[in-house]
Amino acid sequence: MALLITDDCISCDICEPECPNEAITYGEEIYHIDPARCTECVGHYDTPRCRRVCPVDCIPDDPARPETREQLMAKYRALTH
Repeated sequence: MALLITDDCISCDICEPECPNEAITYGEEIYHIDPARCTECVGHYDTPRCRRVCPVDCIPDDPARPETREQLMAKYRALTH
């Protein structure tokens, strides 16, 4: 399941450099996650790096984009090969 950033984001700039897939970009007011690039860090790390560093806990699962670990790994492979 891709992640998303909620309106609770304080635009602290901490999450963007942590994303190994460059899925996080700054929008008009807050950061956003590109679901086509988000693998929840599968293939890179055991847990999502953005969640680990977020000081306000504003990065939940995106319920509109359910994905299995296998699907996330396939996305990782497609992005890195």
